[in-house]
Formats: sequence, C-alpha cells, structure tokens
Amino acid sequence: MKTDDLISMLAKGAIAVESNTLQRRYVGGLGWGAFGATLVMAIWLGVRPDITEAVWLPMFWVKLAFPGVLFTGALLAALRLSRPSMRLGRIPVLLVAPVLGMWLLAAITLLGTEPASREPLIYGVSWSVCSFYIAAVSVPAFVAALWAMKGLAPTSPVWAGAASGLLAGTLGAAIYALHCPEMAAPFLAIWYLLGMLIPAVVGAIVGPFLLRW
Repeated sequence: MKTDDLISMLAKGAIAVESNTLQRRYVGGLGWGAFGATLVMAIWLGVRPDITEAVWLPMFWVKLAFPGVLFTGALLAALRLSRPSMRLGRIPVLLVAPVLGMWLLAAITLLGTEPASREPLIYGVSWSVCSFYIAAVSVPAFVAALWAMKGLAPTSPVWAGAASGLLAGTLGAAIYALHCPEMAAPFLAIWYLLGMLIPAVVGAIVGPFLLRW
C-alpha cells in the first residue's frame, strides 16, 4: 500500500473525539466509585452511631477536609496525566500542603499533651485496621478511576496509576471517616495518610500493565 493511500484510509476512518470526554469519564467513573465505596462502608462497617453528635465537633470536619483537599489535588493530577505530555505544574504543592498542615497540627497536639497521654493520640483504638479499611473501602473507586484513565491517553503509566490510586484512596478515606470514631490529629496524620497511600502505591505498580496503550 502506498503512503498516500494509507494516509487517506486513516483520515477517512478518523472519528472526532468529543471535547467533554475527559470530564464525562471522570464524573461517571467517580460517581459510581463513590457509590460503591459508600455501599461497602455501610454494609461492611456501618456509619458510626454517634455521627449526629460528631458533626458538631471541629475535628470531625478536619478529618473530612484532610482527604477532601488531597482528593482535589489528586483529581487535578489525574486529569492532567490522562492527556499526553501534560505537566503537573503546581499540583504537587496542593498535595503536599494538607499533609504538612496535618503533621503540624499533630505536632502541636502532641507537644501540648503530657507524655503519658500521647500514645493514645497516635494509636487510638483502631490503628491496626484503619489503613487497611481505608484501602479496602477504596477498591470500587480505584477500579472506577483506572477505568476513567484507561479510556483516555496517559503517557506516564506509573504516575497516572499512582494518581488514580491516590484519587481512590482519598475518596475512600473521606467515606471511611463516616464510620471511624478516631479524631486525633496524630492518628489522622499517620494512619489515614498511610491508608490513602496504599492505593497510590498499588496504582503505580499496576499502572504500566493496565494503562498501556
């Protein structure tokens, strides 16, 4: 086949891509992912029984804001990494800032507490399962985020997979917070962060296999 004929054939078979494909895939995928994660949390773990009282406590909203701000940064990173050769720009700052803020709040909390009372602030009553539960609740969102990314054009599969995993982990952490009774800043700074990072690491590992063109 001649080059001109090949070009002509490819041109005739080209289909215009809708301009809102990126947004539609993520809105749809994350919508179903959030629904699945909420369903897993509600059936498997259940909503904390005192949530109507907890919503009046400032730390309850800090606990939600921590993964919420990270979710925003992870979403922006995923949207950019879904397109070829896009740079992250200042998005890493948006990811690092809430982590540093929570670590600072944790340090202030520990320094203002008697040494004998610091251990419960770090370990709470659920440190051994918290990170695992966050990662497990994140699974539906993880699958949805990878699906959204897979249908686009990522050219850095490791970073794209990590962004998808972090996106799922932050969503899972926010939903798991509706079950979790822990509200101490040191606990959140360690175990919530670890729970959100587990899907990110898994995403970085599977990204080269699942997000290749």
